[in-house]
Amino acid sequence: MLERALLSPISGRGEQGPRQLARRRQLVAQNAPLVVAVVLVVGMLAIYIVLYAISLSAFPGTFEAASITDHAIPLSLAAVGQTMVILTRGIDLSVGGMMDLTNALAALKIQGGFLTEALWTVIILLIGAAGGLLNGLLVAFGRIQPILVTLGTLSIFQGLALWVLPSPGGHVATGYTSLFLNPNAPSALLWVILLGLAWVAFRRSRLGVQIFATGNDEQSARANSVPVIRTRLLVYVLGGTLAAGAGVALATTSTGGDATGGDVFTLSSIAAAVIGGVSLFGGRGSAVGAICGAFVLTVLIDILFFANVDPLFQPFFQGLFLVLAVGASTLVGRYLMRRR
Repeated sequence: MLERALLSPISGRGEQGPRQLARRRQLVAQNAPLVVAVVLVVGMLAIYIVLYAISLSAFPGTFEAASITDHAIPLSLAAVGQTMVILTRGIDLSVGGMMDLTNALAALKIQGGFLTEALWTVIILLIGAAGGLLNGLLVAFGRIQPILVTLGTLSIFQGLALWVLPSPGGHVATGYTSLFLNPNAPSALLWVILLGLAWVAFRRSRLGVQIFATGNDEQSARANSVPVIRTRLLVYVLGGTLAAGAGVALATTSTGGDATGGDVFTLSSIAAAVIGGVSLFGGRGSAVGAICGAFVLTVLIDILFFANVDPLFQPFFQGLFLVLAVGASTLVGRYLMRRR
């Protein structure tokens, strides 16, 4: 009943002719950013393959398509967690710090046999959930602005990471890394697909509906008996857990630990979500789009590398691309809305 009440404005049932068509066009316009993100992924992969082929002609070797997903999975996990928070009109700047901390712990502790590795994986994910719980309590119950809360916890997590691992080192067990890095199978790609499928199921769950309702209109959500405070608390817990998973994935894909290795993922996770069509005003977007955004950013870095762009200028081109991508999706959405 709750889901029907919250989603009924866009259901289109009982509407006739032009009005129903207008609703459908509005829905298409809302999904325009996701379509643009998918087109960007396909187009950039084509460019990447061409540049890679040119590189192989100069330096013979083998094409490793799995390397793209290997590099993209940490950002994909972080971006999905960030998406959940943004959907409720929040933001999580502590993602990079949590990845620093869990990356360091993974590099030091995930070794010594299956049981030990599994136990420490669970412990690390619980640490991420605890960090998210801290953020959620301060935001939901303390009513402190998310940007202030998560900026503070970012520094806390970064400090703990440096205490755990003062200098780069450690390694993840070889058998464990094969879960993400496997030359004979695209293991990372399978994880990304499972992540996307999990989101599709989650989106239709009660909590998924409550997240979108909270982000769309908090007052309306309260009127429909949505537990707004609990929903906000849970999204930060989920975001922290996924950030911890991203830290573990980073340690496995890089086969080592670095207490500053996750710093760049704070802004990158937000950028991936925005490229994928997640609205910073909440209530609109999807984790599938965020995953596409993560792949776009990952492939962009590889393209700049193969194009021999000076590393000093790469941030400029990344920022320029972000502005153009978001601008393109916005223009497409507005164009489709005018056709209603």
